[in-house]
Formats: sequence, structure tokens, C-alpha cells
Amino acid sequence: MDQMDKSILLLLEENARMTVSEISHRINLSVSAVSERLKKLENTGIIEQYTTIINSKYLNKNLTAFMSVALDGPHYVEKLREFVETDEEILEGYYVAGEFDYMLKIITEDTESLKDILDRIKGIQGVGKTKTVVCLSSIKSKHSIVPN
Repeated sequence: MDQMDKSILLLLEENARMTVSEISHRINLSVSAVSERLKKLENTGIIEQYTTIINSKYLNKNLTAFMSVALDGPHYVEKLREFVETDEEILEGYYVAGEFDYMLKIITEDTESLKDILDRIKGIQGVGKTKTVVCLSSIKSKHSIVPN
């Protein structure tokens, strides 16, 4: 990946709907060359997907929380994983090192709906303890890494 590829990625990170023609104009490269580079970036997996980022506030999802979950043993992982994969308000889930086993990012309506999610998680067999942190505001929210 060279500097031109990085420039294309930066433009797409800014606006994934930017046309090949617009990218071509912005980086001073022919449309066919930009198209070829985009195909290469997609085929090699550097560009994983193009997506839409929905503002949760417009869907009345005003509360962001991070929940740490500790399991009583590794044989309980599948039950938690099934729950996380099917719950639409859990946007991200990570297996982590430290005092807890998993970190979940939850976006939900309010504290009452967060309590419902917490109760359901605590009801999963093998969940030993949880710790929830409510986000008061965001100082940075990026959705992809910046190529350097």
C-alpha cells in the first residue's frame, strides 16, 4: 500500500459514498487508476466493507454503556456469545485480558432498558459478575483506523 492508496482510504473514511470520479479529482489520479486501486484494496481485504453510520439519538437510543462480564469458566462462553450476537443493542463485544473476560458496548434508550439488558446478562448461566460504566458524553468516536 502506497501513499495514493492511503489517500483513497482517507477520503473514503471521510465519506464512503464518494464517487470514483470525485476521488480521482481530489487526488489527481485517473478514474481508471482509482477504480483499479479500489478493486485491489477490496480484494486484499484492506477495505472490509462500506457502511452507513446511524445517529442513535434519532432512534431514541440516548444511553451508551460499557459492560464488563466475568464468566465462571470457559465452558460458559457459548451461552454469552449467543446472547451477544442476537441482542441488537449490543453493538460490540470483545474478549479481553484482566479481571473480566468480555467487554460489551451497549447503546440503548435509557437506564431502564440498560437495567433490562443487565438483568438478562446476569441471568445467563455462568455469568459470575458484571461491571457497567455509563458514558456521559463522547470526546472521540472513530469507526475505522487511519492508515499511516
